[in-house]
Amino acid sequence: MSKTRKYIYWIATIWLALGMLSSAVVQLLRMKEEVDSMDRLGYPVYLLTMLGVCKILGIAVLLLPKLPLLKEWAYAGFAFIMTGAVFSHIASGDAFSEIFPAILLLILTITSWYFRPPDRKIKTVDPLLA
Repeated sequence: MSKTRKYIYWIATIWLALGMLSSAVVQLLRMKEEVDSMDRLGYPVYLLTMLGVCKILGIAVLLLPKLPLLKEWAYAGFAFIMTGAVFSHIASGDAFSEIFPAILLLILTITSWYFRPPDRKIKTVDPLLA
């Protein structure tokens, strides 16, 4: 793995972890702005706890060594959460400034996943070649 790819991976992954952590803390603390946003989007407030816990678990899995299958699940979860956030904000007619954080975290998720090192990927064997 080239140094450039490694740098891109770690920069994207660290920013992704920080972004997810900050949003998880806000969700777990049920800050008024976040509760109001969930109400406006039409989601139940208890969803904040689930999202916050899942984000923290996903961050831990991404930053720990090994665990390639769990990493795939974490990336998929982050992609689903952020895609849902983007579409929810668009459907609610929110301004771009409200949508941008979710778009940024989605881009960081995809970038981190794409540039992940080989030891953080699932090793697969083609059954036709085995």
